[in-house]
Amino acid sequence: MIADVLSDATARMQKAVEVAKDDFATVRTGRANPQLFQKIMVSYYGTPTPLAQLASLTNTEARTLVVTPYDKSALRDIEQAIRDTPNIGANPTNDGNLIRVTLPELTEERRKEYVKIVRSKAEDARVSVRNIRRKAKDDLDALKGEVGDDEVARAEKELEHVTKGHVDQIDDALKRKESELLEV
Repeated sequence: MIADVLSDATARMQKAVEVAKDDFATVRTGRANPQLFQKIMVSYYGTPTPLAQLASLTNTEARTLVVTPYDKSALRDIEQAIRDTPNIGANPTNDGNLIRVTLPELTEERRKEYVKIVRSKAEDARVSVRNIRRKAKDDLDALKGEVGDDEVARAEKELEHVTKGHVDQIDDALKRKESELLEV
C-alpha cells in the first residue's frame, strides 16, 4: 500500500515536471520554434482546437515560421489566434494558402519579461509538486492504523526525497531556460 502511494506520487510529480518543461518551450527565445505555437487554441467551427491539429508548422529561417493549414477555410481563424496570443508579439501575414509569422527581434526588456513569465510557470509547477506531496502525505497518514508508524515515517522521508528531486528538476530546467532567454 505504501509503495502504491509513493509510485503514484512519483508518477504524478514526473508529469508535473514534463508539463513545466512543455510550458517553458512555449516561451520564445531568439529563434522561431514550432513549440511556441503548441498551446495556441484556434476557434475551429466554434470549438477550441490546438493549432498543431489544424496546421503543419515549419521554420524556414531563424525568425520565420510558416503555418500551413490542412483546411484552407480555417486560415483566418488561425491567423486571428496567432495575432491574439500575447507572449509571441508577432504579426502574421496571410497569402491565401499559408501564414508566415515573422517574430520580432527580442529586446532586453522583452527578454526580462519572458524570464518573469518562465519563473511564474516554474513556481506553478513547484506548487503542483507540493500539492501532490501533500495529498500523498495525507494518504500515508491514513494508512497509520494499518501499517507500522516506522514504515510510514520511512515512506514520508522517501516522499520528501522524491519531492526534492522533482523540484530540483524544475529548477534546473528553469536555469537552462533563463540562460537561453538572456543569451544575446
